Amino acid sequence: MTKQRICIVGDGLSGLMTAVSLAKVPGIEVNLIAKKGTKNVDKRTTAISDINYKFINQNITSLGKKLFWPSKKIELFYESSKEKINFLNIKEDNFNLMYVFENDKVKSLLLKEISKNKIKIIRQDVKNLDELKNYELIILCLGGQSKIYNNITKIRSIKKDYKEIAITGYVKHNLKTLNTSQFFLKEGPLAILPFSQNHFSFVWSVKKSFFEINSKKMTTLVKNKIEEILKSKQDITISNIQSYPIFLSLRRQYYQKNILILGEGLHTIHPVAGQGFNLVLRDIKKLKEIIKYYVDLGISIKNSYALNDFYNSRKPENTIMSLGVDATHTFFKQNKYLDPFKEIIVKNIKNNETLKKVSKIISNRGLSF
Repeated sequence: MTKQRICIVGDGLSGLMTAVSLAKVPGIEVNLIAKKGTKNVDKRTTAISDINYKFINQNITSLGKKLFWPSKKIELFYESSKEKINFLNIKEDNFNLMYVFENDKVKSLLLKEISKNKIKIIRQDVKNLDELKNYELIILCLGGQSKIYNNITKIRSIKKDYKEIAITGYVKHNLKTLNTSQFFLKEGPLAILPFSQNHFSFVWSVKKSFFEINSKKMTTLVKNKIEEILKSKQDITISNIQSYPIFLSLRRQYYQKNILILGEGLHTIHPVAGQGFNLVLRDIKKLKEIIKYYVDLGISIKNSYALNDFYNSRKPENTIMSLGVDATHTFFKQNKYLDPFKEIIVKNIKNNETLKKVSKIISNRGLSF
């Protein structure tokens, strides 16, 4: 039987993971198209839920488990006018709540898996999608800013410029214990994500004006802030500081004919809840299920309802989760009129076991119960 050919454009995390996953479907041949030349090393980290870690594990032959640092406890803090209130502690004894990995190391792992599966990598700068007309399905994983999307989506996307900058980096430390944490600070939310015994990454979202004023002394500012919130006098070393603008982009049109948008091109959300790549992985998982269904029936993907099925199954969760993260960020932003009420709310959250349980389920599975 002739295999159906799928082309994936883009070799970021989303593109590589999509290629590895779909190559496991019998009857499918996957080609990966990547830009010519070399790319900068992605010195960032990413957090994924337990169920998404298991999905990755199912699709990679020999998963380097040491690359994925597990966490069984997550702490949330709110900075009031007087103190930092520890308002939510989520624990789990039976499984890991989340895993953190270094992007560049997992990309290397995925490239090895691509080689094992004999997925063809084509070095080509795609400027015209007509060049790819011989494929049954074209999947675009080109990040959030590609102009190619303009040729596909005619319906206006949901967009919001937060006028904020995300500052990321690595921290080397000698602390005995360190939990995954989210601090809702006056300057903006700061997440701490351990990825080894003596290293963690941070994501600090601040106003663009704050970043511009302090850009020349950002390393010192970050160092002082982290030492303050960790209440530690031990010296820490900061490296790999990067920054990027934050915005919400949520497409309402996912595909045209046999061309599908996937990854950050489909939905880019605020990093405050760490749900961005989790949504992408759930998209990939569902797409794989749908493609397998049609291929098993002997139906051509190009002439099927596969992309419409994907759109109908994934749009509700992607929309609700993205707007939910936006609402969470808005709630915790500093507001002198609402802050006194927020203190009362967060203090009452602490002992709400139902909220903890629901938060744990949604963080792990999303809205796909």
